[in-house]
Amino acid sequence: MTAVQEVAGPLAIDYRRWPAMLPPTPAPLRAAIARALLHRVAGRTGIRVVLEDGTAWGRPGAPTLRVADSARFFSRLGRDGLIGFGESYMAADWDCDDLVAVLTPMARNLATLVPPPLQWLRRWYDKQFPPNEDNDRRGARRNIARHYDLSNELFATFLDETMTYSSALLERPGEDLATGQRRKIDRILDVAAVGPDRTVLEIGTGWGELALRAAQRGAHVTSLTLSEEQAALARQRVSAAGLSDRVDIRIQDYRDVVGRFDAIVSVEMIEAVGERWWPTFFRTLDDRLGPGGRIGLQAILMPHERLMASRSSWTWIHKYIFPGGLLLSERVIDEVCAQHTSLQVVDRLHMRSSYADTLRQWRERFTAAADRVDQLGFDPTFRRMWTFYLAYCEAGFRAGYLNVAQLTLARERP
Repeated sequence: MTAVQEVAGPLAIDYRRWPAMLPPTPAPLRAAIARALLHRVAGRTGIRVVLEDGTAWGRPGAPTLRVADSARFFSRLGRDGLIGFGESYMAADWDCDDLVAVLTPMARNLATLVPPPLQWLRRWYDKQFPPNEDNDRRGARRNIARHYDLSNELFATFLDETMTYSSALLERPGEDLATGQRRKIDRILDVAAVGPDRTVLEIGTGWGELALRAAQRGAHVTSLTLSEEQAALARQRVSAAGLSDRVDIRIQDYRDVVGRFDAIVSVEMIEAVGERWWPTFFRTLDDRLGPGGRIGLQAILMPHERLMASRSSWTWIHKYIFPGGLLLSERVIDEVCAQHTSLQVVDRLHMRSSYADTLRQWRERFTAAADRVDQLGFDPTFRRMWTFYLAYCEAGFRAGYLNVAQLTLARERP
């Protein structure tokens, strides 16, 4: 086997970089079980599956998953479950014309794709979180670097001019993304009462847009990140705006910040905290919030029952996109606040459809920027991986499996 192998269509895989893409060892029994399960999935979800020999399951005209190499596809699926499903897309073992249309009904039925009598099969492929992805101080830096330090230029290929990597707040489908991002940021600053001469702690800088807009209101912002790449660009943007006297961007763990602040804001950073550290995170918010202050927290959410069933599972998203990540449920947030802090949620705004449309725009921009992504040194396997990631997340929101909310936390009762 050569280091670079030509596979389906024009895709060439560098196996030194992507060792999991190597043709899998045949696993006839597991492959047969996977084949039977996919046949069932086609019937339950309303998708169509077409194998390379012409065998087809599901109704004609339905969103269609086309298998290019059944032996590889079913071996990966049987050996590694949903991780193998994602890897087989990366390896071009299967394809489709509309990835979101195929993944959305699967996400909608995720809890029942495997029938109860066969749930014991999960022990074959349901991997557990590796210890080295724990989000202690060292692990958190390592996990953040693996995603957010890929390349500022890469993220610029699909983000809008605000360089905001979280759900916009859109009022209608197809609305300009930058407008929706600014509306989202302004709302979270409003609920946290950010205004002139207020001191603000931001946990999770991103590329600095929220800190900039808070400073433009006259606030003094301390913004924390663990990403070297993000910090560098955010500081450049703050300097270019002439706001360096109002914004202090630090490469610092949230557990190490001291002092008290009039307001705290954090947008889609809590997903990187990890279950072990949830009480620490919310206690830190409580300790750092000054009297009468409010917290604006934007969080991606999942149903509580699914969280309890899957919280120890190591998934394709962990392996390739967000190591150490774990979504929360609203119930968990309420319980952790009640058990470990004096805080409670006093306002909630759910934004599920906005995130689906945000992800669609990101995916379309990323697809259109394929040449630029290539120029940045990211190969076709990476592009397929990133496309699958964006489509996988969009499908989760469209199916209702995922949600996102802006939560206002305070010490007074609602």
